[in-house]
Amino acid sequence: MGPMSEIYDIEVHTLDGKKRTLADHRGRVMLIVNVASKCGYTPQYEGLEALHRELGPRGLAVLGFPCNQFGSQEPGTAQEIRAFCDAKYGVTFPMHAKLDVNGRDAHVLYRYLTAAKKNDLGEKDVRWNFEKFLVDREGRVVGRFESRTTPAELRARIEALLG
Repeated sequence: MGPMSEIYDIEVHTLDGKKRTLADHRGRVMLIVNVASKCGYTPQYEGLEALHRELGPRGLAVLGFPCNQFGSQEPGTAQEIRAFCDAKYGVTFPMHAKLDVNGRDAHVLYRYLTAAKKNDLGEKDVRWNFEKFLVDREGRVVGRFESRTTPAELRARIEALLG
């Protein structure tokens, strides 16, 4: 892929089916997370929502991308995912249509993210639900964090990028 600004050209679909590009978040710090409703890490929704509410006004965009590739832990329809996120965690950050993060059908966003930043073992593939990618205000992928890294543990790093 060409220059990093191309991340803003990537097309995604919202959970309710609307077509968008990441240009909606240009100039913001993005925390992009593959999420699932039936995972041991699912309680991280709470921390992601806290970051969104507290740091969103300063320029953070938390973006959730449901994925059913790990242990079939996101089997629900878009409506079921929305209902779960609303009822259980009061999620107000942007949620997107379910997608694949690995393999032949991996969404272009995840092909972009994993090509830009390999994991700590030098691998491209996402290993599990709630892996997090941090993108700075210029659209550069500056961090990749495994599932066990909590949203709270990323706060200082995000605040540094927010300035």
